[in-house]
Order: sequence, then C-alpha cells, then structure tokens
Amino acid sequence: MRSTSESVKARVLDAARVEFATYGLAGARIDRIAKEASASKERLYAYFADKQALFESVLNLDTAEFFESATIDPADPSAFVGAVFDHALSTPAHHRMITWARLDGFVLNPPQGLSGPDGKLAALREAQRIGTVDPDWQPEMLMQILFSLGLAWAQSPVRHPDEAQSLTAQTARASAIEAARRVIAPRTP
Repeated sequence: MRSTSESVKARVLDAARVEFATYGLAGARIDRIAKEASASKERLYAYFADKQALFESVLNLDTAEFFESATIDPADPSAFVGAVFDHALSTPAHHRMITWARLDGFVLNPPQGLSGPDGKLAALREAQRIGTVDPDWQPEMLMQILFSLGLAWAQSPVRHPDEAQSLTAQTARASAIEAARRVIAPRTP
C-alpha cells in the first residue's frame, strides 16, 4: 500500500505527464499540474526542485516505457517495427514528450539492460550471426532506422485524425514491417 506522500507524488507525476506531453516544458503550468493532482504547489516542490526537474522525471519515465514497449527478436527483427508502431499509436504522449524534450535540447536516458539500446543492439548482432539480418549493417545505425520506420506513420504530416482505428493504420503498420523486412534482408550472392 502506498503512503500518502507516495500517492501524492504519483498523482503529481501522472498530471505532469499529461501537461508536459500537451504543452512541453515552456508551455506547461505548475498551477495546472498541482490542481489536476489535487496537491498544493508547495507539496509539488517538496518532491521536485523546479519545473525542469519534474519535466526530467516525466521524460525519464516516458523514455523507459517507450524503450521497454518493444524488444527485438533475433529470429524476426522486423516485428520490432510493428511493436514500435503499435506503441506510438497507443501511447502518443510518449512520442510527444520525447519530441518536446528533443526540441528543448534534453538528452534522453534510455533504460539499461535487455530493454535498452544495449539489449537491442545485442539482439541485432545475434540476428546478424544467425542470418536474419544483413551483416553489412552497423547495428547502431540499423536500430535508428528500425525505430524511424516504426515511428514514420506517427510523424507523418499527412495523416487524418480518424485514421488511428482504421484500415489505413493496419495498412501503414504492415507497410512499415515490410519495409523493415526488406531493409534487413541479407543480400543474396
């Protein structure tokens, strides 16, 4: 069971996640966060030194969840793109938060271990070893490309707002996975 202070801190973080994803660091208002969290500004500042510290806490949470949302299976690395696509569609606030942070010059701190970049790179190296990924790719570059393919539809400026539940989204997802499959395919001699 959470203590009262843990409960208040959790409410503050939940409210801040919505506020920062919507308005970014510059546009977010501590008054709105405190009101939404049913907490005083003083209580909020007891947990977080300032608005930037709260933003960084939210960014770290969202970045960790984003990275943990998709793993790379060496036997089927293109499926990773579908998982990234699904997460971007189901949790757009994570993508918006990461975008706000990049615009403001923040450094992302991805998680360590299997869900973080090192684990994904190890999975890509294993995929190269077993022959499901072209060994000519540098895993670091390939990981960036695979993330980009998974996020391409979410970042597209020509999407229609009602597409999230439509056949178009399913087609876009399948296209992103197919593009990844073609990018990673080992070359035939």
